[in-house]
Amino acid sequence: MKNNPKGSPKLHRVGIVGSRFGGEVHIPAFRAQGRFEVIAIASPTQAAEVARERRVPHAFSSLEEMLASVDLDVVSIAAPPFAHETQTLTALAAGAHVLCEKPMALDPTQARAMRDAAARSGKITALAHEFRYLPSVLAMRELIANRHLGALREIEITWFTQYLRASGDRKNSWYFERARGGGMTGAVLSHLIDLACHLAGRPPRRSEGFERTANPTRRSGNGTFSSNVADGAFALLDFGDGLVARLSTDATRPVESATIAIHGETRTVVAAGPNPTQATTYTIDDEETAELELRASPHAKLSAAPGAQRNLPAFVDLLDRFADALDGKPAELPTFDDGLLTQEVLAKIGYLPR
Repeated sequence: MKNNPKGSPKLHRVGIVGSRFGGEVHIPAFRAQGRFEVIAIASPTQAAEVARERRVPHAFSSLEEMLASVDLDVVSIAAPPFAHETQTLTALAAGAHVLCEKPMALDPTQARAMRDAAARSGKITALAHEFRYLPSVLAMRELIANRHLGALREIEITWFTQYLRASGDRKNSWYFERARGGGMTGAVLSHLIDLACHLAGRPPRRSEGFERTANPTRRSGNGTFSSNVADGAFALLDFGDGLVARLSTDATRPVESATIAIHGETRTVVAAGPNPTQATTYTIDDEETAELELRASPHAKLSAAPGAQRNLPAFVDLLDRFADALDGKPAELPTFDDGLLTQEVLAKIGYLPR
């Protein structure tokens, strides 16, 4: 780490891997958090372009080249899932802390190798499950802790989009290749599984589910191509003690909608809206329905900037905790153990790309 010239606390030097989500979310989030300095980006395709647009000092074609050329404290991995294991192991071997995008890997074997390497390294590692820090989810955790819902019976999480309807033109890319980790199972269901386990406060005793490909033929501006990835994914988790979770994501819907609900025997709390970041939260019992006034994220204004991603405030909330962990402070983060658990659930419903 290098000293801030103004005498403020030291900044953690960050290198980003991956140009699209890395450029749209990781770079602005690390900068907005305030305790990081983004000094490099690596991508085999667009590193130079993103570095120029985002004013990042250094651009490289690979993680290896980046690690050999600049001094980094943190590597933030926003590359596609097929690269996560190799890049995480490479970064840890170079002595960097690692923030890795979801899904953690392609299968439990890869996730276990990443988890074990992180444990041996002694470095701080975390997964980018930023939806844990949505105001609605934080409120739900507080209601559970204070026993306001009574005995918990069901966690219900859905996220429906229009992204993969048959009528939509989509560029042919790794996202439509199962062997490379594409599709809704890794992209979205991994978030829902992590949220369910986070709200339940424990891993499931058993899980089952399935994937579905409703539109195997896709259309792009250059014609048609085949897709073998899930455009819908569905899971049922049993946490024991009477608590289950129903999780659904489907990208072939006519409207955008999302629900996060916890049903207890005394009361239900539900957040609903067009997506998880734009939801209204209510409590419901046999006498009334009441809208909750939530404590806003301290970074809420970030999503109002022109072109900003809606999940940016939650992502910076995640980085607040990541920075605390780097500074030796207590911090609750999505761990590589959590990622391995999610990967095991994904495997049970068929997400084994290789």
